[in-house]
Amino acid sequence: MSADPKFKNGPLSDLRVLELGTLLAGPFCGQLLGDMGAEVIKIEPPNQGDPMRTWGRQKQGEPSLWWPVVARNKKAITLNMREAEGQSILRDLVKKADFVLENFRPGTMEKWGCGYEELSKINPGLIMIRVSGFGQTGPYSRQAGFGAIGEAMGGLRYVVGDPSTPPSRMGISIGDELAAVHAALGALSALHYREKTGRGQVIDSAIYEAVLNMMESLITEYDKTNYIRERTGAILPNVAPSNVYPTKDGLVLIAANQDTVFGRLCEAMGKPEMAKDERYNNHQARGTNQVELDDKVGQWTKTLTTKDVLAAMDKSGVPAGLIYRAPDMLEDPHFKARDAIVTTDHPHFGKLKMQNVAPKLSATPGGIRTAAPELGQHNKEVYGQLLGLSDERLAELAAAKVI
Repeated sequence: MSADPKFKNGPLSDLRVLELGTLLAGPFCGQLLGDMGAEVIKIEPPNQGDPMRTWGRQKQGEPSLWWPVVARNKKAITLNMREAEGQSILRDLVKKADFVLENFRPGTMEKWGCGYEELSKINPGLIMIRVSGFGQTGPYSRQAGFGAIGEAMGGLRYVVGDPSTPPSRMGISIGDELAAVHAALGALSALHYREKTGRGQVIDSAIYEAVLNMMESLITEYDKTNYIRERTGAILPNVAPSNVYPTKDGLVLIAANQDTVFGRLCEAMGKPEMAKDERYNNHQARGTNQVELDDKVGQWTKTLTTKDVLAAMDKSGVPAGLIYRAPDMLEDPHFKARDAIVTTDHPHFGKLKMQNVAPKLSATPGGIRTAAPELGQHNKEVYGQLLGLSDERLAELAAAKVI
């Protein structure tokens, strides 16, 4: 299917998002919407900006290498939301927006006179996307709630890591990012409702609930069997064989826990009889005998090179792969064939590699259109063209530290 020229920037190219808030949970939601074509106007405090501009690994004195990813496809304006005049300007912008996206502590927008009750009077079709640690209601709602706390309370931290160590983190800000993905899903669901009714609504995405939503049957297992999931390292209990196995020259991950796939693994190992062995001939049996089964698979894989194991698995139709780091991703032919990683232009770094837009849409694909903006880079464009403010008025607002 060829791309639709009416949506050359993506399926959301006729929508406008006002992105407030800082760091990751809200801005990542903005990145997702911007990647799909939405005009995302990032609103930052004057002379300060989003702390993400300086977060992440970077050379001393250099700009952040995280910011170019999370702020791509966005316009940047400055606005002092603590000033009454700044709040008034936001309300003017809201008249021309489809979404307001914020991830402040609940109550902050209301304190500024910009809660949904006030903003929806200005724009009844407005969709307000609210991302927070604990949600907009409940006894914890006004507490500070970073992603790490949501990961812990949502159940993820307890089950991540090796059983011999304390709970671990994922190595990425997964709680914030899950909340952002859920927020984007909610926003598009609300957009569909608005198309049917003309009415907007509030999206309340709590970090701990986004994490909880990914915890599979953890609650149900405890409810009915008193089973509490524990840290299990590289495996999932009772799901076998699915593990990291040693080879002559490295490690390989094999996932053959489905009955027919396990049969194909046994054939590849030269032990077809294992598939009929009552200790391994169904999912429950393999789970019960997980340790000894993993040992048998590992004894076979370590007689071969990684390349030979992968070739045997591919030939037999058994899912297998390597555990990639960034250099591996950059060299992989499949990543290259699908443009999973792209090279973008950046005003400071020149050519910069980053992950491409996902998922891929056949008729209305998103893309990386613009680099992350400088602080206030689009003040004149947005305030002048969208609100019709003159250069003189902009100078007055800048002198008063409103923008």
